[in-house]
Amino acid sequence: MNAKAPHADRLRSLRQSFETHQIDALLVTDEINVGYLSGFTGDSSYLLVGTGEATLLSDRRYETQIAQECPELAAAVRPPSQSMPDLLAEVLAGSCYRRVGVESSNVTLAQWDAWQDRLADASPSIQWVPTAGVVEALRQIKDEFEIGRIRQSIDIAERAYVSVTSRLTSRMTEREVAHDLESVMRTLGASGVSFEPIVGAQPSGALPHYRPDAVPLGDAPTLLIDWGAFYQGYASDLTRTLHRDAASDAFRRAYDVVLAAQLAAIERIGNGVAASDVDAAARNVIEAAGMGDAFKHGLGHGIGLQIHESPRMASVSPQVLSSGMVVTVEPGVYFEGEFGIRIEDDVLVTDSGCEVLTRLPKGLDDCRLIL
Repeated sequence: MNAKAPHADRLRSLRQSFETHQIDALLVTDEINVGYLSGFTGDSSYLLVGTGEATLLSDRRYETQIAQECPELAAAVRPPSQSMPDLLAEVLAGSCYRRVGVESSNVTLAQWDAWQDRLADASPSIQWVPTAGVVEALRQIKDEFEIGRIRQSIDIAERAYVSVTSRLTSRMTEREVAHDLESVMRTLGASGVSFEPIVGAQPSGALPHYRPDAVPLGDAPTLLIDWGAFYQGYASDLTRTLHRDAASDAFRRAYDVVLAAQLAAIERIGNGVAASDVDAAARNVIEAAGMGDAFKHGLGHGIGLQIHESPRMASVSPQVLSSGMVVTVEPGVYFEGEFGIRIEDDVLVTDSGCEVLTRLPKGLDDCRLIL
């Protein structure tokens, strides 16, 4: 894909939020947010976004990279002899900003103290305004560029899964399966995994955030695999639970319940729908089957530049879904010492409902464990 991310549109949307937050500039310090707004892929840099222009504050290691990645962006580059607070003071001293927002969830107390000491004299007229989630709110709604990247990330993850699961043997360990998934995803173009894969052979699958160990798959009747790729900065997140013929009737019944719950939740997704209502659609199915206590987590979460983004898909979520959001739908049930089942897909919210971006089959007969 050769399309360029619409950074100018993102900056324009950010500026439109300034009045709501009663600021005339925002100092962006979160590296992910800096990259989202500017296209810059380096670190240790800030982005000062005002009503008229945006300035990237960085150091000489990145002069060439900034020119290549952000040719239309103003840049203030400090020499090794200058600190970042000094550079920030220099840039602000030449501005007319009065109320500057700061990403309060990203700035440490030590950074804040350093800024206060240096900036109090250089920019005494500036009032610092704590903000939270300003850029993250924009990131919830994916543009076409981002949706394309997520589709590619999902495609890589799915192809890797098909490759790895076709080569499973009873001698392979959970950890080897996880490493194999990462290796194949990287070979297919991923920059890495979006999180450490979860590979749990029964009964380890009953631990929702299990870490794969040196445990051979052996004759385990079930195997839960939760994995995802990072492709050009964007994450995917999928889960399938495999089984052999020796899987118990209890497993089979529970699997059908989880699948029905997931399908009910996906059916509920749409523009303007409360995230809590989607969670309830799945949770009601599981509770009606008498397994409510075994569903131990929220239904899902947003994905994008990070594996866990807003919105939160849970019973306590206050958020409402909007077209352009990409969320996971991953109901599960976990029975300690026995087995766990989770089925997870990535779903795009649309004006008319939703689009399931993942394509791997997930019926009980589709998810056989063949060793």
